[in-house]
Amino acid sequence: MAEKKGFGKRWIGSMPKIGIRPTIDGRMNGVRESLEDQTMGMAKRVAQLLSENMHYPDGEPVECVIADTTIGGVAESAKCAEKFAREGVGVSITVTPCWCYGSETMDMDPITPKAVWGFNGTERPGAVYLAAVLAAHNQKGLPAFSIYGHDVQDNDDETIPEDVQEKLLRFARAGLAAAMMRGKSYLSIGGTSMGIAGSIVDQDLFEAYLGMRVEAIDMSEFTRRIDEEIYDKEEYTRALSWTKANCREGRDHNPEHMQRSREQKDRDWETVVKMALIGRDLMVGNPKLEALGYGEEAMGHNAIASGFQGQRQWTDHFPNGDFMEAILNSSFDWNGIRAPYIMATENDALNGLGMLFGYLLTNTAQIFADVRTYWSPEAVKRVTGYDLQGHAEGGMIHLINSGAATLDATGMQKKDGKPVMKPYWEIMEDEAAACLEATDWYPASTGYFRGGGYSSGFLTKGEMPMTMSRLNIVKGLGPVLQIAEGWTVDIPMEVHKTLNERTDPTWPTHWFVPRLAENNAFKDVYSVMANWGANHGSISYGHIGADLIALASILRIPVCMHNVAEADLFRPSTWTAFGVMDMQGADFRACKNFGPIYGQY
Repeated sequence: MAEKKGFGKRWIGSMPKIGIRPTIDGRMNGVRESLEDQTMGMAKRVAQLLSENMHYPDGEPVECVIADTTIGGVAESAKCAEKFAREGVGVSITVTPCWCYGSETMDMDPITPKAVWGFNGTERPGAVYLAAVLAAHNQKGLPAFSIYGHDVQDNDDETIPEDVQEKLLRFARAGLAAAMMRGKSYLSIGGTSMGIAGSIVDQDLFEAYLGMRVEAIDMSEFTRRIDEEIYDKEEYTRALSWTKANCREGRDHNPEHMQRSREQKDRDWETVVKMALIGRDLMVGNPKLEALGYGEEAMGHNAIASGFQGQRQWTDHFPNGDFMEAILNSSFDWNGIRAPYIMATENDALNGLGMLFGYLLTNTAQIFADVRTYWSPEAVKRVTGYDLQGHAEGGMIHLINSGAATLDATGMQKKDGKPVMKPYWEIMEDEAAACLEATDWYPASTGYFRGGGYSSGFLTKGEMPMTMSRLNIVKGLGPVLQIAEGWTVDIPMEVHKTLNERTDPTWPTHWFVPRLAENNAFKDVYSVMANWGANHGSISYGHIGADLIALASILRIPVCMHNVAEADLFRPSTWTAFGVMDMQGADFRACKNFGPIYGQY
């Protein structure tokens, strides 16, 4: 069922590890010796916490590396740095119960996300070191997250308080997400789709902020590989058979004179299955192609995310990319249950990055959708006669796109009887089958897609906590992130049908309601829609806004709109120096001051 074997080779290089740095008072002949066990014990407990509660995208526990000795001065700092480089550490956490020599023991690597946990106890001044070393970080331009427990602990207390655990895990998730992107590629398949700004792929953004590269290829690579049969033919036969058995063809909604013949539709199925195989091979390679004499094609592009332009140069002539995108973005296919791939519709790379951020933070499949329509309670009442209720009583947003959303979003996976979206290693075979059963594959609207194809259609279950995000670029400002936590909602089926029929009924629908807050962007549902900065949104299962904000601060991307509680915000400590009375403004000022960590933008 799982894809753990060999998953690490989906992308070139090993997964980044978390380095734990136990720092200590360097004064020997009594002081240091009395602290050795306590300090190293802190490091071991942090490593245990992280490895037991965090997973890489392949489902394996996150690996932690602890310095060989406690760190009392610059020599041991250098030894630790050498070990971390050798072990592939991408994130560092410094822990201590006591006073240490700040600038001598700190992590000086300029691109490694950093946090410091200073033990809150009265016997030794761990808090004093925490403040001193953070001042050194700030003065040297190396922002670090501050972790300090709310309540004083006894000196022999070996527990990690819940508030400290939460901060350690939040920082580690965000730091690992940043580290996993470094050195990977975004594969731009085609160019700009229908003038959509997000698909004007900004290579400098990827390089300066994410440490990634952009690989750009023409969509004609698909026609070449289809025509020359550059794919695994055995897998294609199996994939086509699986598709016919599991992907139910829906009713053709096209006017009769615009419908494709049965022969054309059958050829379309063959083409879209080949496209899915080829799209995956382009992203991550396929060693079986080398045996066919295609060694270059076998290597792929080391893409952790990709986007397919499709419209219109492709879709005016060939079947659309909906099946390819929906299946790759899902956690299962003809090879069984496996980790999703990240592929953005219409090559909207900025929305693809939102999907990538959400995926690396949660290990779950991500939804790509148009932020299509705000339905007010009054408008719903006028059109359907129905009074919206529950979360939706103040109105709702219709998230819908052309049949390319992950099938995980059906809500047919369950936990404690409730609809969820799970990491792939938790998904059961019957849940994957239920997601497929809940989906129809409608012949594509030939008004939009003259070349045919198939679009998935389903209705997402309600009452799932969701976080919608969007990365935008503003000239003179750079990248900014928007975040809206909320829920999917259920409405009566006849109401859904009436509203859905007003757009394209062949596409998947997610009825979404953001959580309201006391700021102008979230005072009501209409304001969220009105303030959204683009036509697309990336939707992740769970309320992960605080994790996204922590990640954005690591990447130096300010957050211009969110509804996360202030108590849950977690950014590097130096952000307060840019205006503790105005934390949103401080975020903008800090990000501008420090700039992208990998270079100029």
